[in-house]
Amino acid sequence: MADIKAAAAAAAHDDDVRFVVTDSVAHDLEIQEKQQQQPQKSKRVASLDIFRGLAVALMILVDDVGGEWPMIAHAPWNGCNLADFVMPFFLFIVGMSISLSFKRIANHMIASKKLILRTLKLLFWGLLLQGGFSHAPDELTYGVDMKKIRWCGILQRIALAYFVVALIEISTKTAQAKDLLPGRFSIFKLYCWHWLVGACVLIIYLAVIYGVYVPDWHFTVHNIDSADYGKILTVNCGVRGKLDPPCNAVGYIDREVLGINHMYAHPAWKRSKACTKNSPYEGPFRDDAPSWCLAPFEPEGILSSISSILSTIIGVHYGHVLIHMQSHSSRLRHWVVMGLALLVLGITLHFTNAIPLNKQLYTFSYVCVTSGAAALVFSAFYTLVDIWNVKYMFLPLEWIGMNAMLVYVMAAEGIFAAFINGWYYDDPHNTLIYWIQKHIFVGVWHSRRVGILLYVIFAEILFWGLVAGILHRLGIYWKL
Repeated sequence: MADIKAAAAAAAHDDDVRFVVTDSVAHDLEIQEKQQQQPQKSKRVASLDIFRGLAVALMILVDDVGGEWPMIAHAPWNGCNLADFVMPFFLFIVGMSISLSFKRIANHMIASKKLILRTLKLLFWGLLLQGGFSHAPDELTYGVDMKKIRWCGILQRIALAYFVVALIEISTKTAQAKDLLPGRFSIFKLYCWHWLVGACVLIIYLAVIYGVYVPDWHFTVHNIDSADYGKILTVNCGVRGKLDPPCNAVGYIDREVLGINHMYAHPAWKRSKACTKNSPYEGPFRDDAPSWCLAPFEPEGILSSISSILSTIIGVHYGHVLIHMQSHSSRLRHWVVMGLALLVLGITLHFTNAIPLNKQLYTFSYVCVTSGAAALVFSAFYTLVDIWNVKYMFLPLEWIGMNAMLVYVMAAEGIFAAFINGWYYDDPHNTLIYWIQKHIFVGVWHSRRVGILLYVIFAEILFWGLVAGILHRLGIYWKL
């Protein structure tokens, strides 16, 4: 959003001297004034667009390839695979975008209106795409039973984090100095309210996850392919402070507040060793698999989404550094040191068994590791693109990042693939996408795993990068 520079004309009055301005000169002055009042486009941070594009590309990759490559898919429970970095990357980017966009809006009412509208749009698209209404790309149907609608999801979590952090940014704007004072920690002092809210979020999260008592609970099996279909199974807990799949406070709060029928029916824990012999791949359940293997779990639930606000607060801090620190070296020094510190802290917490890395619970160690990784990845892009000007090799990612919502909806959520699959020949499974995968990629490499991986990279990610590039040249963007 461009800054608006308004020119205020100052005239010096002298009773003894009169200026005669001709019509042509007055006309020229009027044109000049209008040109000065027109908004000028501010320079985009190319590295941030590229990082956003990378996050979208990774989401497409893990959604379509994760089943074939378990190290790409979400970790079944504790641990951190490639897919587990995607959500924190998005939240980190959202935080940086908040600091850069709201600094240009001086009017609180305009900023608040933007905040509310964008939050509502994120919630709407989240419910539409992940609430169960869209069955893309595998099924050519739509509609959802309101008794089973999924209330939480990726965009809903982003909406919550965006709303909270942007609200802090708007509310504390008048209390912030324009210039950064000398001192190593002056930028933390300048935005102390952000860190105070972050500390409150962390305290509340830790108090609830370790202090809430989790009683026994039961659920009805709705999977028609299961031998236990229709049965009511019981999960024995009666504990507090446990971080295992069945008896953690995160799942308990979601079951009590959202309702178990409104939670995600295919959690990653079904690929755990306790549930299937094929772990980390999907497969039939073990004969001695515990009952909770059949239960739903919400990976974007209430308590874990509250914890995810921390990722956005760290992201907004990196945006503040970009705004206030003028030299590349001072920015990079701050970013890299903080990123490494977060990584070391998170890894230490995990390997000392203090707090395990867990995306499903969005633990503090997970926040530290993923935010530290996001910081280092962004710093690398910033060095390559904004300092060394090496950007041509990243153009597809930059284009995707500039039209991220379009690519997310069409590719990551499978809307475009569902449209293509709607034009089949003789059999609903005999589609153009299936033919391309089978005969061009899988057929050539004689490996389904390699073929699917290459198909996603070249026929999806690169394709949508080119589409986004064409839209960029036409000046077309899908903005929330």
